Amino acid sequence: VQLQASGGGSVQAGGSLRLSCAASRRTVMRYAMGWFRQAPGKEREFVAVIDWSGDRTYYADSVKGRFTISRDNANKNTVFLQVNSLKPEDTAVYYCAASSLYTGDLNEYNYWGQGTLVTVSS
Repeated sequence: VQLQASGGGSVQAGGSLRLSCAASRRTVMRYAMGWFRQAPGKEREFVAVIDWSGDRTYYADSVKGRFTISRDNANKNTVFLQVNSLKPEDTAVYYCAASSLYTGDLNEYNYWGQGTLVTVSS
C-alpha cells in the first residue's frame, strides 16, 4: 500500500490549507487513517485519526477546534485534513498513515506516506 500526501504549502498565520492523502489500494478502506507531523528537531507527533467508517475522529489537544479530519464517503481510501487558524508552531512535515487500529500511537501504523511540508509564517 502506498500513501500519497499532498496539499502542503506556505501560509501566513491564521491561514488555512487542505491536506489530502490518497491510498493506492482499496484495502485501506477498512483501516483507520491518521495524520502526524514532525517539526524540525522534534519527534513525530500525533495530530488526528479517523476510523475506517468515518464515524469516529480524535485529535491532539494542540489542534482541536482548528483541524478537521475527514474521509471521502464514496472513496474511503482518500482522507483529508483541513487545517485552519494556522500558527507558526504548526510548521512541520505532515504525514498520513494507515493502521488496522483506531489509535494515536504511531507505532501501530503500518503504512506511511512521504509527507507534505506546511510552513506558517508570523
